[in-house]
Amino acid sequence: MKISKELVALDLETTGTWIEKDRIIEIGMVKCLPSGEEIVYNRRVNPGMNIPQVVAELTGIDDAAVKDAPRFSEIAAEISVFLGTADLAGFNIETFDLPLLERELTSCGYKFSIEGRRIYDAKKIYHLNEKRDLSAAYRFYCGKTLEDAHSALADTRACLEVLSSQISRYIGQDGGIEDLEKFNYKPRTEFYDEERRFRWWNGRLYIMFGKYARKYSLDDLAKEDRKYLEWIVSADFSPSVKELAEKALRGEFPKCPAEEPRLCEGQPVPGKIV
Repeated sequence: MKISKELVALDLETTGTWIEKDRIIEIGMVKCLPSGEEIVYNRRVNPGMNIPQVVAELTGIDDAAVKDAPRFSEIAAEISVFLGTADLAGFNIETFDLPLLERELTSCGYKFSIEGRRIYDAKKIYHLNEKRDLSAAYRFYCGKTLEDAHSALADTRACLEVLSSQISRYIGQDGGIEDLEKFNYKPRTEFYDEERRFRWWNGRLYIMFGKYARKYSLDDLAKEDRKYLEWIVSADFSPSVKELAEKALRGEFPKCPAEEPRLCEGQPVPGKIV
């Protein structure tokens, strides 16, 4: 790959997807030099909190794997030096890795900014150039070009062909349409309500709007500013949010959804800095 300036490709493994709160458990970087030389940096990081089971299963990194690893603050300086003024590359780094890395470095007193750097996000380029519409699915699964695209009947028949091909590909020749149910995605339950006003993290429900956004949990809010909860009850919010505020004022708080235990995990480890 031809480059004229240092380029650092990077990826983060983290305790979750909440940029403002989740922590890094592994950072991998490859610095590409114009000469063609590559320099590799790879460290696991002790996040100072338990790693949720779903993350451990996905990454192969559990609490035991990072027990003796350094905390981010201990390696922030070398990470900052490694990044230097290089351009940056990765997959989905613009919306996740870079904002989270900036927060971690800033919290340790190191300046990090994407200003003056070129950012090459492979996911953005991928989605811009490889469409994910019915015509693309028809071409991928059926090996055909969809004629009369956006004609209701043509699209309907193409969808049936795609489903049939998916059954053959993922289930087998003896499979039926019902077998595709296992590919249904469950709604995301990180958020308590459809408006995403409150979000679960570490088994607690955090407010996501207003002056306490991402700072106070619901139980903290009930202790520190009951008038704010009273305002929520009287303002133009959904019935579920108003009911949540009313119950909080009475000292009643919802439990983390049992069907999503990962939302209840990640509690701070006693004796660790969080």
